[in-house]
Amino acid sequence: MTPSLTNTYNRPKVLFNRHLETIYPALFRKVKLSITPIRERIQTPDNDFLDIDWYKNKNGKVVILQHGLEGSSNRPYILGMAKIFIENDFDVCAWNFRGCSGEMNKTKIFYHSGATYDLDTIVKRVSKEYDEIILIGFSLGGNLTLKYLGEETRSNKIKRAIAISVPLDLNSSSWQLTKPNCYIYEKRFLNNLKRKVLEKSNNSAHNMNISLINKVKTLRDFDEYFTSQIHGFDGAEDYYHKCSAKYFLSNIQVPTLIISAQNDPLLTKESLKIDTKMAHSFVDFELTEKGGHVGFTEFNSDGYFWSEKRALNFCLK
Repeated sequence: MTPSLTNTYNRPKVLFNRHLETIYPALFRKVKLSITPIRERIQTPDNDFLDIDWYKNKNGKVVILQHGLEGSSNRPYILGMAKIFIENDFDVCAWNFRGCSGEMNKTKIFYHSGATYDLDTIVKRVSKEYDEIILIGFSLGGNLTLKYLGEETRSNKIKRAIAISVPLDLNSSSWQLTKPNCYIYEKRFLNNLKRKVLEKSNNSAHNMNISLINKVKTLRDFDEYFTSQIHGFDGAEDYYHKCSAKYFLSNIQVPTLIISAQNDPLLTKESLKIDTKMAHSFVDFELTEKGGHVGFTEFNSDGYFWSEKRALNFCLK
């Protein structure tokens, strides 16, 4: 399946390369919402917790938002997507992965690209109130969304899904992050992840082995020594193979849109295409020429970005 190339996104001239497109909205975008979020903490089946930010207008339909690696429910891309759906008669559930809400989670495990059990916990909670659910995930959260839908039959309350800037092939994306032009991204991720491991190690009940922390120079190293070991995988490559969304696309039974940019600095060609054997009629894959990683910035009076308008349009058709 060759993704369709769309020319409907035009980046602002001031954001003249893919790194500016990626970094500018992450650091400088401000999103004002008409509703103050209500925080809810729910218990997981393994006696941990997940924190949800709810934006409720008492609508009958809801969007569940999954953030990216070391993101949270208050990242600008989450708030921007929340804004456009709130203003178009949807409720919004923006949840935080384990350890990402500002308070360390209780169990030894964190979150990872394939931890669909937590997304399932969120969907079951949301299903108690809503009959129409839309899933939207960004980057790692996009991979999580696609894997969730493809690994088994899910609730018929889920009507549509969107995944933005997704590393469909986790293995090649991990190598991409080791390249010099991705240093600033990987450095930020690693600083946060190492800090969390060290914080968890203070809890003797977790029996966290941090003897290899100084060997971690790349995100791939972190996944080899920590992510894979903590979550029951046989090393980084086993983790990447078992959790890459590209292996689950053919089983998706919900209308799904994948959006990525050809100039995304964090994605490789393996994540910007779908093998014919893995394609499915329920999955549409759109590529823009520009956009960066979770970028797609537009400067306009309504405050919406291109990806947000495209997601809303997909859900309303």
